[in-house]
Formats: sequence, C-alpha cells, structure tokens
Amino acid sequence: MNKMDYDRALYYTHRSEWDNLLILMVRTKDNFLSKKIESFLHAYNFEHNYSVIEENLYSLLRYIEHANELAMDEYIHTNLS
Repeated sequence: MNKMDYDRALYYTHRSEWDNLLILMVRTKDNFLSKKIESFLHAYNFEHNYSVIEENLYSLLRYIEHANELAMDEYIHTNLS
C-alpha cells in the first residue's frame, strides 16, 4: 500500500489537476484506486448529469479516505509492534 498515491490523488482532485490524476491512474499499483479515478474522470468528461459526476467524485474521495486510514493503521502496527 503506497500512502503517497492516496495523498497525490487527493491533492490532484482538490486542485483539479486532471492530467496528473490520469497519470496517477496509470502508474498506481492499487487497481481499485485506478478504477475509482477512471470512473470519476470518465464521468467528469462525458456525463451531462452533474449528480453522476458528484457521485463518482464522492466515491473516489471516500476510497482515498478509507485507504489512507488503512495505510496509517498498517504503518502504526508495523512500527509499534
């Protein structure tokens, strides 16, 4: 689990850096993160219904939050054990 990928995804999403988010989608080893980014970018570029875009964005952000928590738990468990 690479915590840096989740931090980058959050940063790029917050800053609307879609090109960098696309590059991260291709380079990350987390397939689920890659799919969440792909779904969001596809909706952002091709969907006319804003609620679908919003739903994909929130899904991506929820996953980033979840993965960051898991990465932090793994870090704490590894370093404090």
